Amino acid sequence: MCLYNGYMNELIQEISLEEKLHILADAAKYDVACTSSGVDRKGKEGFLGNTRACGICHSFASDGRCISLLKILMTNHCIYDCKYCINRCSNDVVRTTFTPDEICRITTEFYKRNYIEGLFLSSGVLKNPAYTMEKICETLMLLRDQYKFNGYIHVKAIPGAPDELLAAAGYLADRISVNLELPTAESLQKLAPNKSFQTILNPMGKVSSTIASHRLAIGKDARMERSRGNRYLENSIFTGQRIEAGQDGQGQLLEKKTLSPSLTKDKLTRPFAPAGQSTQMIIGASGETDYHLIQTTQKLYQSYDLKRVFYSAYVSINEDANLPAIGTPPPLLREHRLYQADWLLRFYGFQADELLSEDKPNFNEQLDPKCDWALRHLELFPIEIQTAPYDLILRIPGVGPRSAGRIMQARRFGSLDFDTLKKMGVVLKRAHYFITCGGKMMYHTPIEEQYITRQLTATNSKENWQIAHQNNFKQMSLFDDFGVG
Repeated sequence: MCLYNGYMNELIQEISLEEKLHILADAAKYDVACTSSGVDRKGKEGFLGNTRACGICHSFASDGRCISLLKILMTNHCIYDCKYCINRCSNDVVRTTFTPDEICRITTEFYKRNYIEGLFLSSGVLKNPAYTMEKICETLMLLRDQYKFNGYIHVKAIPGAPDELLAAAGYLADRISVNLELPTAESLQKLAPNKSFQTILNPMGKVSSTIASHRLAIGKDARMERSRGNRYLENSIFTGQRIEAGQDGQGQLLEKKTLSPSLTKDKLTRPFAPAGQSTQMIIGASGETDYHLIQTTQKLYQSYDLKRVFYSAYVSINEDANLPAIGTPPPLLREHRLYQADWLLRFYGFQADELLSEDKPNFNEQLDPKCDWALRHLELFPIEIQTAPYDLILRIPGVGPRSAGRIMQARRFGSLDFDTLKKMGVVLKRAHYFITCGGKMMYHTPIEEQYITRQLTATNSKENWQIAHQNNFKQMSLFDDFGVG
């Protein structure tokens, strides 16, 4: 039963701002927000803050600084009964709500004290999606206009809210995201019966199209990501029919004329979601394979030009026959492998069908996906560092984009050896099984799948154990290569 009775309303009135912060910050911990800002906005006279190299909760920027966001829910009230969510209306938890002014005061006071560099704001659904999104936009407008906050803001859009509110949020925030939650319509229907793919993907497509139009208007490429593949999806898993961004209601431009009057004067000076949009999928609450998950991820990048797809290992907090039993360990190592595979899709030129297949639908959790792929394609190895093309060097385990570029540059001026490769950043503990320098391997190594698998598994065993048994849920940095080099 949803907690809206008189007793709870009286209790909520007695909750202090500090207690609200404790409740709503704790309730927000299941929302993943692990990217850098993606915006480089300088300070402005009369305003508070900027987005120079701004980032995320408990992460590190490329220059080594520890950076953080205030990550909170506006409210943990929710009219929905999603089975995986701690804030579902059938759960007996203390409910509370921040007012827009309270969020603004907390954000600015924390910023002044150098506790945070920006705000990540999400929310349960209070009353209905339109009302909730209206309160979020009111908060953002108050923060930008009255409190003059010029720092980074990441906001979670509420599916089902009107277009004008979605547009207002995009002009007020730096990044906007709509959570996909689960990778298939079947799982969403079973675990979140109040939600549908149509209400999630429609705003995602509209945000994508509006971002593209703004990028074109200022002379940039329409697409933020450099995802490979055909944007025209055949038999999409999303709707059961062909989808192309910009058609079938998926990519309609958010009309500027729908913005509230108070935003009209700022439309031309405020870019629309300059840090792009992202989404999140829960891992382990439903039965999809890794193959299904990375296929969904690839299609999201290709169709909606997302900045990031995040994965959240399901934490067993609710008792339900359709969910893993309470006490089941979160699949943290699986989540880690999916992040590594995501990196391969975006920066290493891999396709989902190369990494997994229907015959091999899941990653080997003891090996990173790049090593796993290499072991299934030993006919390509060993690769001669002195002569191999860039795209093939990039597929060597232990070699990342930077070290591959350094190899291509350095070999123009002389021969390379293993010591030189190590200084370039090549991770030889993985790479030496797959390369030769001047026709010679680092050690006498048989190119045999079982032997190399045993060696690599033993090398990674300590790291794998730490990932699988960590007590806290570390938010990975955008600048970490997740060990897929």
